[in-house]
Amino acid sequence: MAVVWDEAALRFRTPDGAAYLSYSKKKDGSADLIDLEHTYVPPSKRGQGIAAQLCEAAFDCARKQGFRVIPTCSYISETFLPRNPQWSDVVFQQSTM
Repeated sequence: MAVVWDEAALRFRTPDGAAYLSYSKKKDGSADLIDLEHTYVPPSKRGQGIAAQLCEAAFDCARKQGFRVIPTCSYISETFLPRNPQWSDVVFQQSTM
């Protein structure tokens, strides 16, 4: 399935728009961030790996665009990232200095 980056709507979505990952843009000093806030897949499409595909598209886009990701969405922080540690280099780590 091809995931559509709908930049105007601040979403990564399926072609039919039924499933999506919404985000907001933020800044931290000179760092460009995207806060991945919510992943939604309708009940009729769950269990097909669509949420993971939306996340992969978002993380791939962030990596290519030089963004850092804030994984606010619980699916992303609790399920997707533990299963896909190859994306951890894109996750924003706030400095404690």
